[in-house]
Amino acid sequence: MFTLLILGSGAREHALAWKLAQSPQVRTIFAVPGNAGTAREAKTQNIPIDPMDFSALLTFAREREVDFVVVGPEAPLAAGVVDAFARAGIPAFGPSAAAARIESSKAFARDFMARYGVPAPRYRVFEDVDAAMRFLRTAPFEVVIKASGLAAGKGVIVPQSREEAEDAVRAMLVERRFGEAGARVLIEERLFGQEVSVLAFCDGERLALMPPAQDHKAVFDGDRGPNTGGMGAYAPAPLLDASALAVIERDILRPVVRGMAAEGTPYRGALYAGLMITSHGPKVLEFNCRFGDPEAEVILPLFEGDLLAPLLGCATGALDATQVRWRRPAAAACVVAAAPGYPGPYPKGAPIHGLESAASQPGVMVFHAGTTLDATNRVVTNGGRVLAVTAWAQSLPEALERAYQALGDIRFEGMHYRRDIGARALNSGLV
Repeated sequence: MFTLLILGSGAREHALAWKLAQSPQVRTIFAVPGNAGTAREAKTQNIPIDPMDFSALLTFAREREVDFVVVGPEAPLAAGVVDAFARAGIPAFGPSAAAARIESSKAFARDFMARYGVPAPRYRVFEDVDAAMRFLRTAPFEVVIKASGLAAGKGVIVPQSREEAEDAVRAMLVERRFGEAGARVLIEERLFGQEVSVLAFCDGERLALMPPAQDHKAVFDGDRGPNTGGMGAYAPAPLLDASALAVIERDILRPVVRGMAAEGTPYRGALYAGLMITSHGPKVLEFNCRFGDPEAEVILPLFEGDLLAPLLGCATGALDATQVRWRRPAAAACVVAAAPGYPGPYPKGAPIHGLESAASQPGVMVFHAGTTLDATNRVVTNGGRVLAVTAWAQSLPEALERAYQALGDIRFEGMHYRRDIGARALNSGLV
């Protein structure tokens, strides 16, 4: 029987705890720090430790005889939490700090892709503002400006003019708006098409694909307004059929896994490829070194069997692809309920009503993102993205209908959500 430690406090981590609690091999799960959802999950207990406090994490893991660690967010991975647990003899799901550079340094990732022929946009990396400005004046393509380091999802700017591009470069290199994350800037070719996420379990040599997912970044219907961490998602995305997925595995994911191994930094964990499906085929917008959020909330409910097996296989270099099975036919959809003002400043502490009614519906799970328990044990808001209401069914239209029906039972002051999640797929004629 396993005692697990799950690092993180969002809906992704709640989804992982929910799925792993179903394993007959799991006795106890410690969510660090967790949220109001994990606090009420089977076999799960919240522990108020900062996921970046590696010393406290290791002390706790030794005292509670933790057998396995699952890391949700990117920041601890980039800082080397998997390496720290490895030195203590505790296996962890997630890449080493060296392998996590595929997300933590966009400059490293682009150079790595160039070395191994992974299809990607043209790019240049700059540390000097004058050199960047000179390039912008003669750039042979429409541009996107990116901070190289981790910037909490806010370090990508799509300018509408050269002046906006110059302002973005100054904000990063001169004003240091993103701190050290913006000390190096990428000026990339802007790609056009549809975005899709393809994730895979990886053990350093082998990989097993997950169903492709599409999320919705913009805060308002019709993809209007500023980008967020994700307002909803669905899987599998009908945009990619089996042959397209085979091309992505062959031309993008396998070269990355081989390249990482060849450079002495084998990639173990969830490898996330954020792709643009262009008229010239799929190209990589970014790699992430972990499960996506909200992608995890629609992928994990489709997993059939014991999730602990592939996670352990990835961590120990022994992934068995036969243990990676998916419900068929099936689809999952999630809609995010956000706090008023999000993605800008937002209040906290609003009581949330209707959770039990929503979760009691068949094929529905309400994953908590920005929630906590107040002094009277009520569930209250504690973040910008508050809840991820997920439903699964045999078809995407049915899953979306269930998700929105469940969301209709939930309310908190100022709650807002998109009403067009999945519309692109529904209008494509492919579902």
